[in-house]
Amino acid sequence: MKRITKHILALSTLGLSLCGTTACTELEDTNYSDVVAAQYVPSKDDIGALVGPAYANWRNVLFANGFYFMQEMDADGLAVPAKPYGFTDGGVHRRMHEHTWTSEQVHCQDTWSNAYAGVTNSNRVIYQIESGAIPVEEADKAAVLAELKVLRASYYYVLCDIFGNVPLVTQFDVPNGFVPEQSTREQVYTFIVSEIVSALPHLSENSDVSTYARFNNKWAANALLAKVYLNAQVYTGQAQWDKCIEACDAIINSGKFLLEPNQKDAFKTQNQNSKEIVFAIPFDEVYAQGNSLAAWTMSPQNQFTFNTRYGGWGGLNAIPQFIDTFHPQDRRYTEGWMMGQQYSSSGEPLKCEYGSVKGQPLVYVNECPGIDSTQEIHSFRINKYEIAAGSYANNMSNDFPLIRYADVLMMKAECLLRKGDAAGAATIVSEVRARSFPTNPALAAVTPAQLMEGSSYKYGLKNHLRKTTEGGADIQFGRFLDELGWEFAAEGHRRQDMIRFGIFTRKSWLSHSPNGDTKSIFPIPLQELNKNPKLKQNPGY
Repeated sequence: MKRITKHILALSTLGLSLCGTTACTELEDTNYSDVVAAQYVPSKDDIGALVGPAYANWRNVLFANGFYFMQEMDADGLAVPAKPYGFTDGGVHRRMHEHTWTSEQVHCQDTWSNAYAGVTNSNRVIYQIESGAIPVEEADKAAVLAELKVLRASYYYVLCDIFGNVPLVTQFDVPNGFVPEQSTREQVYTFIVSEIVSALPHLSENSDVSTYARFNNKWAANALLAKVYLNAQVYTGQAQWDKCIEACDAIINSGKFLLEPNQKDAFKTQNQNSKEIVFAIPFDEVYAQGNSLAAWTMSPQNQFTFNTRYGGWGGLNAIPQFIDTFHPQDRRYTEGWMMGQQYSSSGEPLKCEYGSVKGQPLVYVNECPGIDSTQEIHSFRINKYEIAAGSYANNMSNDFPLIRYADVLMMKAECLLRKGDAAGAATIVSEVRARSFPTNPALAAVTPAQLMEGSSYKYGLKNHLRKTTEGGADIQFGRFLDELGWEFAAEGHRRQDMIRFGIFTRKSWLSHSPNGDTKSIFPIPLQELNKNPKLKQNPGY
């Protein structure tokens, strides 16, 4: 059992009894006094349980048609092509790949609803503390309120990144019928930054079990702040490279984090002790369910590879053009993907069970006919996250590293590169690469000149209907974008990185052709427009 199981239980059981989850932005629910002072007087040790319900929403934000898939399924690294055993689903996955989504796309509604549920629960607990409904010792009050405000800011970070112009709601005790005003993306960005910066002095400098998977420490808060500053130019039109470096340096100079000797160590089933994880979303196959990445990517037949208690769905696959960018000796390639002949746990070759290749060896090949039609053998599958023998593939116990130390280092490196310090950036990138080339360290070294080059990605349509050639040599700092792709493959980064490098709406890959710059943000969900007449749809939708 994980060391965080006690905290997970607090988040999932006591937390949910403390305050139920809602998914609307009207915030009309007034059932906020289920726990009152006469029934529950929390000590300092109980604060984790007190703030728990506000954290619990992150699991749905991430994986319930959520933030992870909105960063990956529409980008150039992963796709969910149609298979003989499914994944047509009315075109929902194809629309993500082709950037033809509408305001009725399920990912838009679910991400909006779950992120605002997190906002609501954050506001609820803040209100309970500030009103005295839940008494907290005065000495602890500033710290717990600061933590909750950073947590709330993390949900607004998702909303800002995905939708841009969204309502800013900071009160829980709103009148019946209340509907919030819509704020601009720049206003939301300014709010996020202000909340985190003002919270920092009240947060702990610890990095231990008391701060794991929480924003009650300066390091997780600074990591979120750095991520927001890194994308400031996208959100506001004004770059904040120096501020991003400052936030990264706070974490680096703390000396509390380091790179794991093997990158995959940060993605183990029991990864809660990793010194590389700065902020994680906790998962447990029993107490905190929702991490279904193994099921999403592995073929149904891979159930016999890992002896999982639940079979794979086999939908989320690598795009061959992306795989082709990896160096063949890169450990992130050799260990990060399921490829070639697949075997059972006893060593027997597995065979395909579906489609035109039924009965043939199950050999994953780096080919994909297109988003509209593939067979069981097509495309590599994600192998970055440990799939523990006997586990539930649809409910993994691997905590999800939302921000890890490699991310902090690479954020700083990117800012240095954009500020003209290619040498400083190259030093950091080489440090991050070093562990991925253990048998040939010379391959880990990157020069400043290389980081100034374009991308090695062979962009263009590459499906059974049409093939075109675009290439990536024209992308400014494209080699650095490649480095981000190799280090953070399948981690929910790619869309955001592609937008920052100016290619998300400008390049073609597999079956995707550009569909206009308005696709850099998603539409406000139709249901929300119908509920709130103050909302205005994003341009282009």
